[in-house]
Amino acid sequence: MILWFKNLPATDIDFSSWIPFIRKPWFRTHYMKFVYLLMISIALAPGLVFGDDLISQLITANNQVSISTSSSVVFYITLILFSACIFVIHEFFHIIVIYKLGDISLTFSGIFFWLNTDTPLSKKRFWLFMSLPFMMLSIVPAFASIGMSGFMKSLMLYICWFNIVISSSDIINSFLILIKPKNSIFCRGYYRLQ
Repeated sequence: MILWFKNLPATDIDFSSWIPFIRKPWFRTHYMKFVYLLMISIALAPGLVFGDDLISQLITANNQVSISTSSSVVFYITLILFSACIFVIHEFFHIIVIYKLGDISLTFSGIFFWLNTDTPLSKKRFWLFMSLPFMMLSIVPAFASIGMSGFMKSLMLYICWFNIVISSSDIINSFLILIKPKNSIFCRGYYRLQ
């Protein structure tokens, strides 16, 4: 069952023997600052590295070099809707890893959405849960764009870039999962050794 914008009900798991996923209190307190810093860095990277932003590349690749105001409004509305679709697909990839295991809660904090489950997950499954959207919507389109040109290449790179921006928390969490012991079990922001 998916609970939309509601927290999961209390569980009967005794977390007193579990270790916080982020052990250092200072890092736990400032975690979102690191996420926002990574997000801003990734969002600005195309303009800093290539001297041009991806949206301008999309416009140029679509042969809309001289676009009128009305067509640019349509373009940006389409881009916003397309970005929303990328976000929904991103969340779908998270859900398919855990949907049969237990209840799922989709909540949000600030500009971030969080998926939680009440089921303890192995390290491998938790890493897959955290990394699958990044792999499918950033790595795959990046490799796919190698054999493309024009508008399709720009579109693949936009999907890749936008997903990396919204995956900033997933990227940090994936790294934190990898450095945990091999036989770790994860649940609701805690982990323990099996």
